[in-house]
Amino acid sequence: MSAKANGNETNPDARPRPRIRPGAGPDLDELTRIYNHYVTETPITFDTVPFTADQRRPWLLAHPHSGPHRLLVAEEDGKLLGYATSSAFRPKQAYATSVETSVYVAPEHLGRGIGSLLYTALFEALEQEDVHVALAGITVPNEASQRLHVRFGFRPVGVYEQVGRKFGRFWDVAWFQKRL
Repeated sequence: MSAKANGNETNPDARPRPRIRPGAGPDLDELTRIYNHYVTETPITFDTVPFTADQRRPWLLAHPHSGPHRLLVAEEDGKLLGYATSSAFRPKQAYATSVETSVYVAPEHLGRGIGSLLYTALFEALEQEDVHVALAGITVPNEASQRLHVRFGFRPVGVYEQVGRKFGRFWDVAWFQKRL
């Protein structure tokens, strides 16, 4: 029986699934480029000035390959497509089992499901860690991010109104929470 008749026909134009791996030093320039797009072009982050790779190095080093604070990247043919992180929610010790999660996809790769692949891998890794709650702050409006988080089991828990000023206006941040 042929693969086509068996319902397993392969699509020669289909892209292979991107590889998900921990982010590392050689990724820093591309990670910075991806993030800077969101700094300069969107209200998604409240940073207002683009970063150099050297300025982002402490952020990279705060995400080791193990533990609750991770940086995972999606890579295809040697190019980074995006990244996901789990970071400290707040510095006080009682918050140690809570993380804030984020996903950033390179603008040229939006709409390919990269964010979902990254979040799947991130939450699988966090299942092995002493993490009780994941939180996500989403500048609104951002329906795509809200849908992604709800799909991954986050629920809305509140809105901080007009807490960020960028591009000449004030923005709200919706907070989402997920128990792990």
